[in-house]
Amino acid sequence: QVQLQESGPGLVKPSQTLSLTCSVSGGSITTGIVFWSWIRQPPGKGLEWIGYISYSGSTYVSPFLKSRTSISRDTSKNQFTLQLSSVTPEDTAVYYCARDATFHCSGDVCSATEDGGYWGQGIQVTVSS
Repeated sequence: QVQLQESGPGLVKPSQTLSLTCSVSGGSITTGIVFWSWIRQPPGKGLEWIGYISYSGSTYVSPFLKSRTSISRDTSKNQFTLQLSSVTPEDTAVYYCARDATFHCSGDVCSATEDGGYWGQGIQVTVSS
């Protein structure tokens, strides 16, 4: 059974870079045709899909966040990471990592749904001075 666990700071100051790590157990992030995503849910809003890194290391990021987002991985630790730069209070959200999440992009914005895949429990990140 694949399990995912997010970790990182719960509080980030405006203009700084948010960095989160997803630790995966029960399966390798390089095995099979799988896609490892980051998703967030701001308070009172729906699930926003941020981007993924694939089993091969290729990445795809939501056009809306592309200029501020980097997704990478450490295969020796079976982890993948999210970096979101120049954060503002609008980046306050619960951040999730997931395997094979379902997402849909309309224009520059991408949304996710909870049907299918494996998800972490989520981590609250607040952007505030």
